[in-house]
Amino acid sequence: MNELGLPDHVDTDALQGALDAFAIETPSWGYGDSGTRFKTFPWPGAARTVWEKVDDAAHVHALTGAAPSVALHIPWDRVDDYAALRAHAEAEGVRLGAINPNLFQDDDYRLGSICNPDPEVRTKAHAHLRACGDVMRATGSRLLSLWLADGTNYAGQDDLAARMERLEEGLRVAYEALPGDGQLLIEYKLFEPAFYHTDLPDWGTAFAMALRTGERARVLVDMGHHALGTNVSHIVAFLLRERRLGGFHFNARRYADDDLVVGSDNPFELFDLFTKIVAAGGDARELAYMIDQSHAIEDKLEAMIDSVTNCQTAYAKALLVDRGALARAQAAGDVLGARRVLTAAFETDVRPLLRIWRERHGRPADPITAHRDSGYGARVANERGVGSGGGGYPTNA
Repeated sequence: MNELGLPDHVDTDALQGALDAFAIETPSWGYGDSGTRFKTFPWPGAARTVWEKVDDAAHVHALTGAAPSVALHIPWDRVDDYAALRAHAEAEGVRLGAINPNLFQDDDYRLGSICNPDPEVRTKAHAHLRACGDVMRATGSRLLSLWLADGTNYAGQDDLAARMERLEEGLRVAYEALPGDGQLLIEYKLFEPAFYHTDLPDWGTAFAMALRTGERARVLVDMGHHALGTNVSHIVAFLLRERRLGGFHFNARRYADDDLVVGSDNPFELFDLFTKIVAAGGDARELAYMIDQSHAIEDKLEAMIDSVTNCQTAYAKALLVDRGALARAQAAGDVLGARRVLTAAFETDVRPLLRIWRERHGRPADPITAHRDSGYGARVANERGVGSGGGGYPTNA
């Protein structure tokens, strides 16, 4: 062990360099009031506008040093002057990140958006995707992150094959709207809100659609969008090998899309996922690491800080895996020996390493304590007040 308590095989300089390149994007919608379909509990100081969301994201980045961008959701975050919003973000020390089209809250989308049987509704959805491409150009974003609520509730409600054709057509519209260096990230979800079928239900469908759409179409893996017991790390390893993994929406869940703080419920799963990314080498740094959580009962800023630092911690531990020892154990068929190599990295305390990394970057050693001592939460609560707490998601759209 070295002076930081890390294994002797670890190159601490290389480790620090890898942490320098690791960045997590936080979502604008994670800073505003939101809740379940039953109730939204208002949080004092929750962001009411996209400008305030950017301010909160900048606060999280100032404390963690690892969250330099904030994702936008359109139309929730629509403004008249995106150049001004971009300038505001940069002045606060962050940049605008992925653009997320909303194709699920308009009354016209009751039967779907780009898969809707009504051509007029599909035309409207296509226009929104093109408009989001324009927002990408105005904000400097390289990512269009697309999730669809499209599906059906009853057998026979619609022609599933025809919906697949419409889906492919809509994805091509989104792809063609991208800036020259932009990527389309195709998200999927096993269920909700449709009950009979979902048009983009799993990673296999998203992968097939990405192949049909174009070279810059990738699969976006949300950790909460799978059947219970699904091995997400296996999916990640496959998509990495096929060079079609675009990035992640990090969260944690027990049952479905629970929006719990990532790494809070099953930290080994998060660590194991990162071991696959580290093993893939250079391509992993091109991935988009994004938080996708809407915190219903917890302090929104603390939850976001925890999420960022939990991802940092899991990634740092994945960097500690003794790859040589692991390869030797695997080649020898040493099942438990290979397991122990992973366990040794997972159980290593990387907090001293991360404290040094933060101090080297001028960040507080303990971001949560620094946040609590900063008075930021109390200040914005005083300035912004408390929302109505009405039902729905989000209440500040």
